Amino acid sequence: FRFFVNAAGYASIVVPGFLLIQYFKRRNYLETGRGICFPVIKSCVFGSEVKSVHQDDGSLPPRVEPTESSTARQVFKLLFCAAGLQASYLTWGVLQERVMTRTYGATETDPGEKFKDSQFLVFMNRILAFTVAGLYCALTKQPRHGAPMYKYSFASLSNVLSSWCQYEALKYISFPTQVLAKASKVIPVMMMGKLVSRKSYEYWEYLTAALISVGVSMFLLSSAPNRHVSTVTTFSGVVLLAGYILFDSFTSNWQDALFTYKMSPVQMMFGVNVFSCLFTVGSLLEQGALLESVRFMARHSEFTAHAVLLSVCSACGQLFIFYTINQFGAAVFTIIMTLRQAFAILLSCLIYGHTVTVVGGLGVAVVFVALFLRVYARSRMKKRSKKLPPGETPVQKV
Repeated sequence: FRFFVNAAGYASIVVPGFLLIQYFKRRNYLETGRGICFPVIKSCVFGSEVKSVHQDDGSLPPRVEPTESSTARQVFKLLFCAAGLQASYLTWGVLQERVMTRTYGATETDPGEKFKDSQFLVFMNRILAFTVAGLYCALTKQPRHGAPMYKYSFASLSNVLSSWCQYEALKYISFPTQVLAKASKVIPVMMMGKLVSRKSYEYWEYLTAALISVGVSMFLLSSAPNRHVSTVTTFSGVVLLAGYILFDSFTSNWQDALFTYKMSPVQMMFGVNVFSCLFTVGSLLEQGALLESVRFMARHSEFTAHAVLLSVCSACGQLFIFYTINQFGAAVFTIIMTLRQAFAILLSCLIYGHTVTVVGGLGVAVVFVALFLRVYARSRMKKRSKKLPPGETPVQKV
């Protein structure tokens, strides 16, 4: 019900926006428009329509290869990137579980209260990411922007919905279950890649996807009977996880398509978060939830600190992602983030007391072995593609 209420709030912004875009296109506003609003409407509806040549990985700018950098300097950079990613996202994961599953203001006589509005957390994450990306774009030289601004709204809407499902799911499932579900999103990403981008895949990609499915199934089916009720996987939790994976898969593929326009990752981050802030604040105001969430922050200073730190970790993590991929490539980044998922499960079990059976532990191991096999096979394929004759092109990868 909450999902549909939020979706109705977003629709109250999306539908009028869609009608306006169609109106300006029918009126051929690009040719006939005048006045002070013309540059804004042109940027939002039409853009410059200048596309760049699609690279092997359209979502990433060309990686800067070090020319005279020493080995020690490169090792230091790698350690810096790994430490930044691990610190940002491990802290983010611990805080996420704390905010959504524990009470605030508990005393000997008062059990305290839980924070209930996941959409407000999404709004706080996006407003800080929007600010950081905007400042970065203002202070550094960026490529000339060509994409119509409204195209960011598709990725923004799916990103907001996936983030909401991710937060909300923690009310019904354990954090380790959620992490493994994220690892298994390789499968829907491949399906979305076929539908949205018409991609084709190698046999090893299907094999590792099957291994991930087996590992996740082993973990989910080995639930210990003495688990705390808050960590039992429920139907609502499964539906929310499926929603997260579906929306997140669409987001990555739509962003990949948008990168055919000449833009930097930070410009993408800024454009998506502009609409994310618009959608979430509009929906919160319509539901009257914005003031209630602010009152909750006023009542519980600990929650305020957690929510702000959660947003800081999310924004810093995105910047570390861009820097790591630019310096060391996608393969190194994938290895670091795969290790982060394993550490996140271990940390959650230690801090919040989640239990994992032997079969469940084997399932976790199968998932991460499959993920590392994907990284290894992908790096081998990239090396092989460099040796292909000029007339041949490699198969695109997820």
